[in-house]
Amino acid sequence: MSIKFIKLSFIGFVAISSVAGLFIWLGVFNVAATEKHWDATTSLLEVIRDRSISTRSRKLTVPDLTGSGRVARAAPNYDAMCAQCHLAPGVEKSELYEGLYPQPPVFYKRNQLSTRKPHETFWVIKNGLKLTGMPAWGIYNSDEQIWDIVAFISSLENMTPEQYQKLAAAGEHEHAKGGHGKGEPAAGNSDKSHRLTSEPDKGHHK
Repeated sequence: MSIKFIKLSFIGFVAISSVAGLFIWLGVFNVAATEKHWDATTSLLEVIRDRSISTRSRKLTVPDLTGSGRVARAAPNYDAMCAQCHLAPGVEKSELYEGLYPQPPVFYKRNQLSTRKPHETFWVIKNGLKLTGMPAWGIYNSDEQIWDIVAFISSLENMTPEQYQKLAAAGEHEHAKGGHGKGEPAAGNSDKSHRLTSEPDKGHHK
């Protein structure tokens, strides 16, 4: 390797680093959620996200998700934790959904499990996703509760608004660990004003 090549490589590295540094320092990149990524940036981030999820979830063992009990148990938790962002049958809009970027997938309009495997969905729900607004629900929910939500998501595609409301209203939102305490419903959850399935605030859900 020649000295000339080493010098040119060093100069190139310094030049690229300087441009990148100025790009960051001058605030050229707009971090506002109202400013969409370039298509190439979106594609790159999606590949990084999907490969990360696949690598970290591949060894998870998927339990039986077909029992109707899972769907019934998960409905109140989905209504309290997920519906404001991912919507639900009869919940067409929310301020959170419309304000987030990237926008969360709407499970009842397209079965997310057809493109993401159950163990991957479980991993995402449990661990969350950086820079997306997706929380790590595993902090307050047991693995069993999260598997229940995975089963619930897979049942949403053909669920009617009436079926969703009945399921969501039949139980209480519970955390298995931390937060509100084991098995303890979220504070005020029994109050219908906390449910998206109740009559919505006109200023929030149009």
